[in-house]
Amino acid sequence: MVALYVCAMSPPHITIDTDQIASEHGGVFTSLGRVFQVLTRPEMRRWRPIMGGALALTLVAKVFAVASPFLLGAAINAVVGGDASDGFMLAAGLLAAFVGARFLSTAFPQVRDAMFAPVSQDAQRIVSVDAFASAQNLSMAFHQTRRTGALNRIIERGASAIDYLLRFLAFNIGPTLVELMLAAIALAAVYDWRLSVVAIVTVFAYGVWTYALTEWRVQQRRRMNEADTELRAKSVDSLTNFETVKAFAAEARETHRFDRAMKTYNRRYVTAMRSLALLNAGQEFIMNAGLLAMTSLAAWKVYQGELEVGAIAAVFAVLMNIYRPLNILGWAWREIKQGSVDLEKVYGLMGMTPDVTDPASPQTIETPEGRVRFDAVTYAHAGRETGLSDIRFEAAPGARIALVGPSGSGKSTLLKLLFRFYDVQKGAITLDGVDVRELAQADLRARLGLVPQDVVLFNDTIRQNIAYGKPDATEEELEDAARRAQLGTFIARLPDGWDTLVGERGVKLSGGERQRVGIARVILTNPSVLVLDEATSALDSGTEALVQAALDEAAKGRTTLTVAHRLSTIIQADEILVLDDGQIVERGRHGDLLASGGVYAEMWARQADSAVMSPQTVTEQS
Repeated sequence: MVALYVCAMSPPHITIDTDQIASEHGGVFTSLGRVFQVLTRPEMRRWRPIMGGALALTLVAKVFAVASPFLLGAAINAVVGGDASDGFMLAAGLLAAFVGARFLSTAFPQVRDAMFAPVSQDAQRIVSVDAFASAQNLSMAFHQTRRTGALNRIIERGASAIDYLLRFLAFNIGPTLVELMLAAIALAAVYDWRLSVVAIVTVFAYGVWTYALTEWRVQQRRRMNEADTELRAKSVDSLTNFETVKAFAAEARETHRFDRAMKTYNRRYVTAMRSLALLNAGQEFIMNAGLLAMTSLAAWKVYQGELEVGAIAAVFAVLMNIYRPLNILGWAWREIKQGSVDLEKVYGLMGMTPDVTDPASPQTIETPEGRVRFDAVTYAHAGRETGLSDIRFEAAPGARIALVGPSGSGKSTLLKLLFRFYDVQKGAITLDGVDVRELAQADLRARLGLVPQDVVLFNDTIRQNIAYGKPDATEEELEDAARRAQLGTFIARLPDGWDTLVGERGVKLSGGERQRVGIARVILTNPSVLVLDEATSALDSGTEALVQAALDEAAKGRTTLTVAHRLSTIIQADEILVLDDGQIVERGRHGDLLASGGVYAEMWARQADSAVMSPQTVTEQS
């Protein structure tokens, strides 16, 4: 498995913004279909009895909710119309039934929520893992331009959307409509059909107002979420790159950027909250108007002698029972709509296609030798006039090939093409005679070991960072890799030894120590081809000697491709390729290239002059 590699160059034509990941805007019903797909996945099969039980509890709770107001009305009628003893006993029994029905109508949903919690969490886990895996599998171009904070928020919101849609649609809005239908039928059957009409019209008006205002508010909420994403992204970027901030004394500037983003979020939040107040005021007006109409009609029927007085309390309780879940309809619908948007966003992420994909029927390399061949390779990033052009060379098994040249000549791009971070546009790259495009990416990169200029480590122990390339490595293998990477003595001197935490991106270690951890990781994976991308260019001469010794140990018996800035590190190479403007302009051994007096000789002379004039060199020589 290849060592973790963070590419330094980002293709200029890629403009991926994680805030603008493509979404398939299918609305709530499309999102419901996606939720249903998640619930019917094989991993969710074990939860199906619980899902059925939760739905049954919800429906039974609604039956009790509809029955309780009529029991209250009957109890009042028994008190008003019965004799002293029988009326009291009947009223007491009906009141007990009313309280019991009301308790069960609220207790069953609590039991349902307790039952359904693991189902919801498992569904969220499935979506989160799928989205995370999709992001991991996207090509290097995506990861070079995505913002970590924003991408995390997309995955988090998408997972939460599953819970919103399940709870509000399956356990709030859907059951409330069932309750409305049951209540309308009961009102018409027991009292008067006009009461049913008033109840339905009230709920309909309530729903229309809520829908209209919420649709308007969803746009505001989306703008607020964009500001929230921007705020979090800026915060994560600044805190992650704290070394750069400190180095440029930019603390005040970063704080000002954070303040600007926070002010934008605050303005949009205030707008959203004000529209919420308008929504709630309209809902209260509609519901109280409906309540007035229903109780007035019931009172008139009582005055006419067509109904008993308990009907007034019953219709009041019926509408209040319906109003209780409807009271959060605006918030619930907004969350449903926002959940739908969030789910679309995360499915948009999962729907993105990597630029580099595995072949349908990948080939395998039966006997790895480490023979690398570049055959007329051409590649250029879009937006650039020039790039690599007709690159041809072959590295025999065990050979040491060096790539040198000025910045921008295409050295690192060659390595990225070998790893298939990008695909060549013309020509072919082969490994042991097999086109790298015909290999599975995991199989290809398992045969390549990379030590970049800046080895990035996980915020974990030295043990876990070295073992990253081979998690099942034995203790003996780890110790052997550390010894060969010149790390054995260093680890032994640490108070916590192998369990020493290296900090975020390995900041607790020096540059040379990070490099040697990266080398140990590569040695552990035992690749057939070792790739060194300016692995010592950022080190001082003393540290470079240690790292170079570790690199020489790692290179034993392996084909080695080295991108070098310091020419003194590659004078023993079997062949040196000099690149300029995307082409190989010279090739040969160190002595031959010096004798030719070309580009390489000029580079060598400049570095020699620089070394002579360097204060560090003077100090070392003295």
